[in-house]
Amino acid sequence: MPGWSRAHVIAHVARNADALGNLLTWARMGASEVRLPAGDGKEAFVDAEDIAEVAVAALTEAGHAGWHYELSGPRLMTFGDAVAEIARATGRDVRYVPLTPEAYADEQRARGVPEEWVRTSTGLYEYVRSGGLATLSDGVQRALGRTPRDFVDCAKSAASAGAWNS
Repeated sequence: MPGWSRAHVIAHVARNADALGNLLTWARMGASEVRLPAGDGKEAFVDAEDIAEVAVAALTEAGHAGWHYELSGPRLMTFGDAVAEIARATGRDVRYVPLTPEAYADEQRARGVPEEWVRTSTGLYEYVRSGGLATLSDGVQRALGRTPRDFVDCAKSAASAGAWNS
């Protein structure tokens, strides 16, 4: 892609996986609660494998030059919905606990999280909470010619592969 470095493509595409990756990490750590200030804000969680496939296609196949692919999963979900799917897939008792931004920031500070990250992450979750990420996109479909993988399938696949076995 003219004017784009490989690192730019990977960084741009990979940013879409942050929330899903965080949920999977919390579940892997054996947490019984996922405590976040996302409220009932919705997001279209996208599978990391879809992100990787789009990045590979964009970097190695003809026809992607000049295209911008905004990636999303196939449906909007709250963090509560996503955590419930992980609980079903793993058979574990894990639940989403919505926090106020202030309570979340206080918990992060108590864990020794640097103030800059406390402010950044609180702001990111406020964006989710306010509906800023409640959009679906057709990037996976346009780049790969297929629908994105659903979160339920991602959770089941990760669970069957032992991703959350401790």
